[in-house]
Amino acid sequence: MFVGVLRLRLDIVGARSLKDKRSVVRSLKERAQARMRVSIAEVGVLDDPRRATLGVAVVSNSAAMCDRVLADVAAMAGSLPHAVLTDRATEIVSFGEGGAGVQGGIEQALDRDDGDLGAPSDMLEDAEDDE
Repeated sequence: MFVGVLRLRLDIVGARSLKDKRSVVRSLKERAQARMRVSIAEVGVLDDPRRATLGVAVVSNSAAMCDRVLADVAAMAGSLPHAVLTDRATEIVSFGEGGAGVQGGIEQALDRDDGDLGAPSDMLEDAEDDE
């Protein structure tokens, strides 16, 4: 499993208000989510109407697919009519076969192995007693 993360920085040319900025950012977010099936959010410079920083994330079973999807999102951002893409940074992280390389998380917190990811049996018994 691979997780790809992309940071985009945009200069929004001609934006005079946060409403103008929101229009440009919302347009990019909606297009990227619909066409590329990614998670995208504005993550920085929230109070400056002329600049925006967005974070994009994608999960895939292939690092090449993560890279291709993120490159397509960056190209989409680069072709915006009212904004200029000023910076782009990409990182792709491997979590091993099927995520098996992930350390910690809920499994470790519950002191369990990969085969037992359900609710603790004592929680199930308590829920049955409540009924």
